[in-house]
Amino acid sequence: MNADARYALRLGDDALVAAQRLIQWCARAPELEEDVALANIAADLLGQARALLALAGEEEGAGRDEDDLAYLREESEFGNALLVELDNGDFAVSTAKALFFSVYQNLLYRALSAVAHPVLAGIAAKAAKETAYHVEHAALWAVRLGDGTDESHRRMQAAVDEVWPYTHELFAPDEVTRAAAFAVDPAGLRPDWARRVEAVLVEATLRRPEDGWAPSGGRAGAHTEAFGYLVGEMQVLHRAHPGVRW
Repeated sequence: MNADARYALRLGDDALVAAQRLIQWCARAPELEEDVALANIAADLLGQARALLALAGEEEGAGRDEDDLAYLREESEFGNALLVELDNGDFAVSTAKALFFSVYQNLLYRALSAVAHPVLAGIAAKAAKETAYHVEHAALWAVRLGDGTDESHRRMQAAVDEVWPYTHELFAPDEVTRAAAFAVDPAGLRPDWARRVEAVLVEATLRRPEDGWAPSGGRAGAHTEAFGYLVGEMQVLHRAHPGVRW
C-alpha cells in the first residue's frame, strides 16, 4: 500500500475505532439525552471512517472497498492511535478521550480541507464542521465534571492524568506523514491543540499533566490488549457471514 493510501487508511482507522468505542455508551450514558448525543457523534465518526476507508481503497488500487478494510484486516494491520482504542473506563475517562481526540481531529481536518486533493479536501471540510460540535460537547462535559462536585472533580482529574500520555502519539511524524503527498505535519498541530485543550482544563479547574511517559505503537500496528476484543466484536458478523448482503 502506497503512502497516500496508508495515510487515508490511518485517518479512517482513527475515526472507525473511536466510533466503535463511543457507541458502547449507547443505553449506558448518564442520561437519556446523552445516549442520543453520543450516538450522533459516533454516527459522524462512522461516516468519516467510511469516506476515508473508501478513499484508501481507491488510492491503493487493489480493489478493496471500505467493508474489506474495516472487517477483513487483522489487528496488526490497523493504524489507529492508541488513544482511541483505550477502554471507555468511567464517563470521565471517555470525556477526556473525547476532548483530546476531537480537538486534534478538528485541527487536522481544517488543515486537510485546504489540500490540493479534491476528494480528501471535501471529506475534511465536512468533517471539520462535525468535529467542531464534538469539541463543544466534550468541553461542556469536561467543565461540568471538573468544576462540579468534589467527587466529579477527582474523577475528571484522574481521567485527564490517565489519558494525557496517549495524546503524544497523535503528533508524532513518521514515514507515512513524511511520504504522503497530502499529509499534514502532525507536529505542527500540537501548539494549537495544547492551547485549546488547556483553555478547557482551566475553565474546568483541572490541572494540566506534566509531559513524560508517551506510549506509542498504534500507528505501526502494535495495539493494546483491549483492542483485540474491540476488533473481534466489530468484525464477528461480517466474518461469520462472508459476502452476505442485507
